[in-house]
Amino acid sequence: MNDTDQIQTSAEAAEAAAMPRARVVHSDPDAPQSPEQKPLPAALSRKPVDQKSPAEWAYERLILYIKNFEEQLDGEHEIAMGYTGSSTGALRIEGMGFFDPDLVTFYGSDEAGTKTQLVQHVTQLNVMLRALPKSKPEVAAMRIGFRLVDDLESNSET
Repeated sequence: MNDTDQIQTSAEAAEAAAMPRARVVHSDPDAPQSPEQKPLPAALSRKPVDQKSPAEWAYERLILYIKNFEEQLDGEHEIAMGYTGSSTGALRIEGMGFFDPDLVTFYGSDEAGTKTQLVQHVTQLNVMLRALPKSKPEVAAMRIGFRLVDDLESNSET
């Protein structure tokens, strides 16, 4: 008997249906863990997935990817986002938000230091995370992912 053949109570079935699923395979078996391999933080489980807007759910999972990417950066690099499908360049991620039901926003600056903002519909969401050299070599690297996680964990409304 496999997992799909097991008899479940209605409560177990409802819980299983509400639980997000993820899977990843890396070519290097010793690669650092990626978000799909890590347990979800408790803050993401406070509200059932089926009660979240597409924007909220995309925002929360992007936080996991950003934090994980930053954990692998050295002290000389900061996270940025490349624009997929264009040659516009990169946006150094300095803030991120969502606007229900379907918009995700990224705030920051481009490689020349120009203030930049991307407002993206969740159905068009494609994010390429990049490592850019720090904009100010004398200052410690910014880590937005850790601030995003702290905000998520301290805000019971999201």
